[in-house]
Amino acid sequence: MAGQVEVIILVDNAANVPELATEHGLSIWLTVDGRHILFDSGMGMALPGNAAALGVDLGRTDAIVLSHGHFDHTGGLPHVFERGATPRIFMHPDAVGMRYGSLQTPPARPIGMRAEIAELLSQKAADVLDTTKPTQVSEYVWVTGPIPRRISFEDTGGPFFVDEECHIKDPITDDQAIWIKTAEGIVLLLGCAHSGVVNTLDYVADLSGVTQFHAVIGGVHLLNASVERLEATLGALHRYQVQLIAPCHCTGDAPASLLAERFPTEYTRAGAGSRFTWLPYG
Repeated sequence: MAGQVEVIILVDNAANVPELATEHGLSIWLTVDGRHILFDSGMGMALPGNAAALGVDLGRTDAIVLSHGHFDHTGGLPHVFERGATPRIFMHPDAVGMRYGSLQTPPARPIGMRAEIAELLSQKAADVLDTTKPTQVSEYVWVTGPIPRRISFEDTGGPFFVDEECHIKDPITDDQAIWIKTAEGIVLLLGCAHSGVVNTLDYVADLSGVTQFHAVIGGVHLLNASVERLEATLGALHRYQVQLIAPCHCTGDAPASLLAERFPTEYTRAGAGSRFTWLPYG
């Protein structure tokens, strides 16, 4: 349908279509008024096959938005360029920095963008737009740029560091989200919400002037969240009257179950193959 807004989850930890591959990663295909935007690209293994199975031609990618620079969101980028796409790339400059995760004890493991992908992006510098502030991607689509951390108890969601010795915490300053104007209201796409779901909702509300959101889709990184943070997140979703809540990727099984319990009519199980459609604003 001409002018339709369509969101397809290409890559996720789980699949809603049985034949699709799964991996620890996230990639979302967004079509708005004929333009195609790839939001993240997963680890890289599942993207090409899943895209083909879902009828998505990565060679038609008009824009790429990176939610942040972790490997499970950037690994599939070479597949896009191999198909001849020449998209604008919307990313924070910190997305290419080195970063490490220490899930238990050292040695830490690198969790940032692979070096060869960072080099590939440096070769495409002319197509890269640094999102150091809110930036419009297309007529109905914006990327937030850095999200103010106003809620003190919303941390990045895990043991993330910028040094291999794991002494310096990584604030993940490159974390950003997409928001879309649709006829039914604002649709918010989250990569991992390392800035916090409440911080992100509040900031997009400030930017857009809305007091309600139609949908929140993507990773919300609540698997290590405190009870206080979980309750605040649930409260914010209620306060903004979110009509569709579709968490995936890094949400965590227990928080997802809690969301389903507290929002029985708004919650939907999302995964690779999930599709959502709306009409654009106006």
